Amino acid sequence: MKQVFKDIILENQGNELPDVIKREIEIPTDLQIIVSLIGPRRSGKTFMLYNLIKELLQKGVSKEKIVFINFEDERLNVQTSELDLILQAYLEVYPNIDISEVYFFFDEIQNVLGWEKFVRRLFDAKTKKIFVTGSNSKLLSTEIATELRGRAISYTIYPYNFREFLKVNNAPLDVNTQANRSKIINIAEKFMFNGGFPELVNYDSKVRIKILQQYFNVMIYRDIVERYKISNSLVLKFFIKKLFSSVTVPFSINKIYNDLKSLGYKVSNKYLYEYADYCNSVFLTQEVNKFHFSEIKQFKSDKKAYVIDNGLLNSIDFKISKNRGKLFENLVVMELIKQAKEIFYFKDRYECDIILVEDGEYMPVQISYSVLDKETKERELRGILNACNYLKINKAKLITFDEDDTVNYNGIKVSIESFYRYFGAFN
Repeated sequence: MKQVFKDIILENQGNELPDVIKREIEIPTDLQIIVSLIGPRRSGKTFMLYNLIKELLQKGVSKEKIVFINFEDERLNVQTSELDLILQAYLEVYPNIDISEVYFFFDEIQNVLGWEKFVRRLFDAKTKKIFVTGSNSKLLSTEIATELRGRAISYTIYPYNFREFLKVNNAPLDVNTQANRSKIINIAEKFMFNGGFPELVNYDSKVRIKILQQYFNVMIYRDIVERYKISNSLVLKFFIKKLFSSVTVPFSINKIYNDLKSLGYKVSNKYLYEYADYCNSVFLTQEVNKFHFSEIKQFKSDKKAYVIDNGLLNSIDFKISKNRGKLFENLVVMELIKQAKEIFYFKDRYECDIILVEDGEYMPVQISYSVLDKETKERELRGILNACNYLKINKAKLITFDEDDTVNYNGIKVSIESFYRYFGAFN
């Protein structure tokens, strides 16, 4: 195994780094702390590491002082006790380099059970220049919180956000002309249906869908079934498809349990709650809690599950492609999550899609593909009014696909903002 590590270290040092689209998230390279990048598979974590390596090379760090190891390399089937061979291999190749000056990049390190003990020892005794990535938030965060507490900082890498998607599609930089607006709106629609997984931006529809379905299967069978030792993958897959179909509405574990029971499957509610947790851990879905001033009521309420990427959602639930309302809400909520916003859904007499919390202030946000229809507009505004009265505030937002306006509804100032302006940073 030591020779394999030598081969991989030298191979990666000799490889030409691919061109990388600059992502919006800034990852520092000069922190004296372990940097952890977490996020779904194929979201761009590896390319973020490539970008960091390029930055170091541009700053004058020699390639000999950079170690990059991808633990999904088929040559590696590493046990915890073998991780020290990485250090031995490096020191045998470069005996005259001070190890404290070496940068270590460990990609998808969660594949090695007990990795955190090695990384902690490496950090404490050898070098402060360590970067790790993983596709399982629960495992990485748990290990960081226990073994690496005080020694690590985490960043979440999602598929492209809308501004990044505009950039890779060479969108115009302003919306001051009808031609530019039309191009940007066309890109926004493409984003809503195709999603933002970086490597799939330029693929045609059939190939993209096939690859997204492969992503889905890997997340299920490798990241959940194998890692958590799920005995009945059919039940898990049924559960996940139910989550996908319930996007935008609170999902009920008890209802899914009853559906399974009616089909002859025997499974405990306990396992279904665990399945929901696993889906969040591997970034297949992200949960949004119901808004309550009481944290206990918030915890006990049904949650909403949003799919990490609209392309993934479209490739698994074909019926949803005809439902622009659901697709659009999933798109908007995921953009807010990518911005690390604190969000909840609200339901009292009427529903308001999102309560956005910033600096202790509340902002009701209703999401509707279009409000040109009077009945639709009235329904959305009624939900906003209900939320505003509950929160005792008098302003709110209504995000649409491509409509902009400002209305006063029963004393509530509602800013109607188009998706491409709100998330594209266009004035």
